[in-house]
Amino acid sequence: MSGITLLVEDPTWRSHRGLQARLKQAAEAARKAGRLKGGLTILLADDRKLRALNREFRGRDKATNVLSFPAGGGYAGDIAIAHGVAAKEAKAAGKRFADHVVHLVVHGVLHLAGYDHERPKDAKLMEPLEVRILGRLGVADPYTAMA
Repeated sequence: MSGITLLVEDPTWRSHRGLQARLKQAAEAARKAGRLKGGLTILLADDRKLRALNREFRGRDKATNVLSFPAGGGYAGDIAIAHGVAAKEAKAAGKRFADHVVHLVVHGVLHLAGYDHERPKDAKLMEPLEVRILGRLGVADPYTAMA
């Protein structure tokens, strides 16, 4: 048992064939690479839900792509992803939606594992690890693609 639970709150997520399996695979790969112990849950939600969570937990009244909520006591934590924001970002960047969301899952799981990117020295640890994990999953480097 992987200990990775997907909760599909927004039915729009179900329209992407094979995506849920890819997201579980991405979460497991990031969990191993980040040496993260314990189960985790990924909430596939809409923009309204992420806006509410962002407002409640971060004091920012806007929708965002992904949020991570580290836990403890043998449970790694939760990740929430907004379909609309992720779809807009993927389209704007010329990326496949599934590849972008795989990146968001990897990014979120690494946050659960304690990685951060707020300071440049932290980003120098987190981003190359993301790129390596994504490469193993067949997803192009999202940071060079943005340049």
